[in-house]
Amino acid sequence: MRTCAHSFGSQLAAIGIPDHSGTMTHIELLKSLSPETKTKLIARSDKAGLRHLMAYLTALALTSAGIVIQIPFWGLLILPQGILLVFFFTLSHECTHQTPFRSVWINEVIGHAIAPILALPFIWFRNFHLAHHKYTNDPDNDPELADKGRPTTAMAMFIYLSGWNYWRGNLRMLWDNAMGRISAPYLPKRRHHVMQREASLILILYGLAAISLFYSSLLLWVWIIPVLVGQPFLRLYLLAEHGLCPPVADMLENSRTTFTSRLIRSLAWNMPYHAEHHSFPNVPFHNLPALNDITLTHLKSTSDGYSEFTADYVRSLER
Repeated sequence: MRTCAHSFGSQLAAIGIPDHSGTMTHIELLKSLSPETKTKLIARSDKAGLRHLMAYLTALALTSAGIVIQIPFWGLLILPQGILLVFFFTLSHECTHQTPFRSVWINEVIGHAIAPILALPFIWFRNFHLAHHKYTNDPDNDPELADKGRPTTAMAMFIYLSGWNYWRGNLRMLWDNAMGRISAPYLPKRRHHVMQREASLILILYGLAAISLFYSSLLLWVWIIPVLVGQPFLRLYLLAEHGLCPPVADMLENSRTTFTSRLIRSLAWNMPYHAEHHSFPNVPFHNLPALNDITLTHLKSTSDGYSEFTADYVRSLER
């Protein structure tokens, strides 16, 4: 795990952003940016978002079609199908910030459409995630660290990667929300009734999906089995966002930027630039590389790829 910065070639000149040197906190860094620079960074685009989404959906349509028509060795498509499905999480996450698309309604429609795929009700997730941003890596208040938190032993790591905690927790949350048992302090009471309807609708859809399995195994092979198979890859990716980062206020230290391939950045909507995202959440995915150029010399928690981070994390586990 590194604590120094990488250089991927400057995009600063192209959008008129000055170079920075030295080490700042994320607050100091944001204060140093001119209003013009901030305006350019937060500019959202339906075109950029829809172009990226179309490429993503095209890849998913190809793997889905291969499974449906059962091309030779179609079983091998289960893994890429699952990875594409579970990484919709990163798009849903972006939609909670209303950043991937300029049009608010597109963000809302996409966020709600993803919800049943991953048992991730959008309105609930938005409030959950905003609390995570407010209390990032705070062991007492960050909702991501509630329940069992991050794994500290080999067995806990295995259970975490299996997705068991995720599916069990989210399905229990859906049931509780549908029953009106909504009590988390970060969930505003004025929105409880909306979250209750949201959870009820998703559970109804699951009931219909279960009934459909008596007539066709299609959903089993294009959705259920793939998301179970793909979940460990999402778990590893998410663990790197804040795992092994200290519980401090500086977003350039409590969040990790992972230097990885263009393919993985594309899959995750540029969220490997995670310290950048937490430092300035209003920046849309397509401008995060430019923000990375600004933060590069100020990043305090970084890794050279997910393999390096995973190796570091495994070494940190209690024996």
